[in-house]
Amino acid sequence: MNATLTTLQNSTIVRTRTSWWAAVRAYFAIVSRLVPGLARRQAERLFTLPPRYSGRRVHPVDARRETVVAGKHSLAVWQAGPAAAPGVLLVHGWGGRGVQMGSFVAPLLARGYRVVWFDQPGHGESGSGAVALPDFVRALEALAATHGPFAAAVGHSLGAAALGVALRRGIELGRVVFVSAPASISEHAHNFARLLGITPRIREAMRRRLEHRYGVRFAEIDRIDELEQLRLPALFVHDRGDAEVPFEHTLRLSRRMPWARLIKTYGLGHYRVLREPSVVLAVVDFVTGNGDALPAELPVLPRPAPLY
Repeated sequence: MNATLTTLQNSTIVRTRTSWWAAVRAYFAIVSRLVPGLARRQAERLFTLPPRYSGRRVHPVDARRETVVAGKHSLAVWQAGPAAAPGVLLVHGWGGRGVQMGSFVAPLLARGYRVVWFDQPGHGESGSGAVALPDFVRALEALAATHGPFAAAVGHSLGAAALGVALRRGIELGRVVFVSAPASISEHAHNFARLLGITPRIREAMRRRLEHRYGVRFAEIDRIDELEQLRLPALFVHDRGDAEVPFEHTLRLSRRMPWARLIKTYGLGHYRVLREPSVVLAVVDFVTGNGDALPAELPVLPRPAPLY
C-alpha cells in the first residue's frame, strides 16, 4: 500500500513538472518572437535565481556561526574544530546549502581537521537575489582570506566549478576534491536555453548582459586547459548516471590535471553521492593523504557487475 502510494505521488510530481516546463516553453516561444527584450530579461532572471532548497537543514555538529563579506554579499559561515588545526573548506553547489555537505564534517573533525562550510551568495542565510558563478568564486577568495589557509577543499557541482576557477585565479589549496563538477558554463547556458525554448538570439543577448555585469566572458571561465598548470593532488568523483551534469564533464576536467584521481560511482545520481558512506570515506581518506588505495568505482560492484 505504501509503495503504491509513493509510486502514485512520484508519478504525479513528474507529470506536474513536465506540464510546468511545457507551459514555460510555450510561453517563451511566443514572447521570444513578440517581445524579445522581455524574454531576455525573464530568461536571465531564471538563469541567475537559485531554486529553493528542500534538503536537510540541521547542521551536523555544533559550530561557530560567523559572517564574511564577499563583494556585495554577506556570507553565513560555520566553523568547527580547533582554530589551530588544518582547515578543510566544504563548498556546496547551485540551489544547495552549506548543511548539504554535512556528511563530511564529523569524519573530518575525527581526523583532527578544522572544517568550514557556508551558504553561497544568494542561498540560505547568505541572502537572496540573482547570483552567478563569479559570485561563487569571489566567496571562495573571501573565505581563503578570512579562514585560510586550507589544507583541502571539497566542492559539489557549481561549487566544484567555482573551486576550479578560483584555483586558476591563484587561490592556494593543499588538495582538492571535485564532486559532480561541470566543465563548461557555455554548455550550461545552451542547455538552459533549450530547456526554456528561447532562441539562440535571446540566449546570446543574455550571455552578453551577464558578461558585462560580471566583467568576465564565458569563454574565459571555460578555459579548462589552464588546469594543466595546477600542481596539486586532485580527486574527481562523479556518478555514471548523473542526470544533472553528464559524467563526460569530469572526464574532460580530470584529463587536464596531471595529479588527478577519478572515482566513478553508480546509482547515486547528482545529490545522493554526497551522502553515500563509501564516497564520504574515500573523500576523507584522500583529504588526509591516505588515498593510495582509493577504488576506481563506488559502491564496490560485484563481479560480474550488473548493467546500469
